[in-house]
Amino acid sequence: MSFADPRQGDLEDDASSTSHHSLLGHASRMLLEISLPKLVLAATMLLVLPALLLGAMPKVVVWLSDTAWHGVARFGVAAALICFALIAGFVAWRWGRILFRVVERNFWALNAGLVQPLYTALREATRLAVESAAPGRPLAVTRRDAGLLAGVLIALLGAAVAWWAGPLPTLRVAAFGRGDIPGIVLDAIRNGVWVIAVYLMIGAPAWSIAEALAGTPEDIVAPEPGEARWRVAHLSDIHLVGDAYGFRLECGRDGPRGNARFDRVLELLEAEDAQQPIDVVLISGDITDAARNAEFIAFDEAVARHPTLRDRILIIPGNHDVNIVDRANPSRLELPTAPGGALRRLRFLSAMARLQGGRVHVVDRATRRIGPTLDAWLEAGGRGAALARFMDAGGMRAGLAARAVWNEAFPLIAPPATPDGLGVVLLDSNAETHFSFTNALGILAMDQLRAAEAAMAQWPAARWLVAIHHHLAEYPRPGAKLADRIGTALVNGHWALQRLRHFAPRILVMHGHRHVDWMGQSGGLRILSAPSPMMGAMDDAERHFWLHALGAREDGGLALLAPTKIVVPGEPPVTEGT
Repeated sequence: MSFADPRQGDLEDDASSTSHHSLLGHASRMLLEISLPKLVLAATMLLVLPALLLGAMPKVVVWLSDTAWHGVARFGVAAALICFALIAGFVAWRWGRILFRVVERNFWALNAGLVQPLYTALREATRLAVESAAPGRPLAVTRRDAGLLAGVLIALLGAAVAWWAGPLPTLRVAAFGRGDIPGIVLDAIRNGVWVIAVYLMIGAPAWSIAEALAGTPEDIVAPEPGEARWRVAHLSDIHLVGDAYGFRLECGRDGPRGNARFDRVLELLEAEDAQQPIDVVLISGDITDAARNAEFIAFDEAVARHPTLRDRILIIPGNHDVNIVDRANPSRLELPTAPGGALRRLRFLSAMARLQGGRVHVVDRATRRIGPTLDAWLEAGGRGAALARFMDAGGMRAGLAARAVWNEAFPLIAPPATPDGLGVVLLDSNAETHFSFTNALGILAMDQLRAAEAAMAQWPAARWLVAIHHHLAEYPRPGAKLADRIGTALVNGHWALQRLRHFAPRILVMHGHRHVDWMGQSGGLRILSAPSPMMGAMDDAERHFWLHALGAREDGGLALLAPTKIVVPGEPPVTEGT
């Protein structure tokens, strides 16, 4: 007799499941399994080197200035100033943009890897503690006060670190001539620590005050009246797997097997579209469960079975599409130089090109205008061919170039069909993390959002859907786990929220990530969070998603009308002998 059905899975399918293992349990495994030399090397590359480069810049500038001044001083002060100005101008013209990008990239690397996660963790821990201690207190007041307290605490911590490292940057350059390399390196690292600490000291209270002024997000109580002009199906977190009975790493055996439920979702959409056309089917991230080739093939094949919908589907990357290092081991660390991160991103970029490459456009960073289609952009200059060579053969330099192409590709813009039509902005909000334990963190690059703003400004009468994977703000509900608040956060969400509010009347922000069904607003900016039609329920349980009706306001805004709830029925689980 057979005592086990392999289609039902076993405990190995729950290895990375957060429903079977706590955050503390995963952390314990990480401490036991992680390679210490690899951890030291990764910390050096991700934290020490950025701090070194950031801290060395003031010393380099002073040294160059001092050298240039003494070199030409014998010709007189006026001549020295002219020569120095010419040299500085040449350096700025020849290498200024490169140097600025190096400094900016390393500053934000430290910020994303250390500063803002610390702020987010302390802020959310403070909020949760105050909510638990005073459950009857108004939630908005609790979160405002907790955020302000967290800002003050982090500012004090930053001030203490800055005083220890300083109290001012070390700009001595005499050691340059004596070959005192260790002293130079230590000074540069101290300068980097000082800069980040001062930024933390000033930035944390500024963030908390901005959040307090913005207020707590609120539920949307009632839809607006009006006639629908556009219909938008919002899906997210479908987590496709690569085999017929595969389990998802996050829910393990507490979720559906295989991808049959996604096929039912597309069948329901096809039926709705036959009755009344759907304009956009937006999937806001986590298309795959772990960004494996078999999972992208499963997505391609599922979409191909529904050709009438294919040309209206738009996708963006989620953390499961780019940041899962090892689906069976969340403790596995990936070095920043390893090809895995770039490979996962290029698999998704290739999937976007196959699905929507002729329908979405990149933004030209130089002109800040809509550029060519994604297909044309990948073809230009042999970008696509170079990416294909890297995916086949690897290479460190090719990997760095591949990451640069990925960053330059976003945002992607699906322009409105008419000047007052509906366009879609597709953003990448995933932080570049290097082991699955931190895979869910997000950060929205400043350059990316500014490019999106420039693109939307080209159509001042158009309405826009802004697709992002991570949530901009914590939902107005008490009781969320601290691990969910910290581990899934968009660390600069408050900044993105403030920027997008400038377009609030004519945009909708649509996201997924947390699998939370919520429709709300923050400071006039409407935010739609999509539930997952796949996660959190067994095969025989029903799930749902929303088909949104949108209208055009007379004042040029975008109206959010009453949505239609599409129920995805469950099916009896397949067992042995059936």
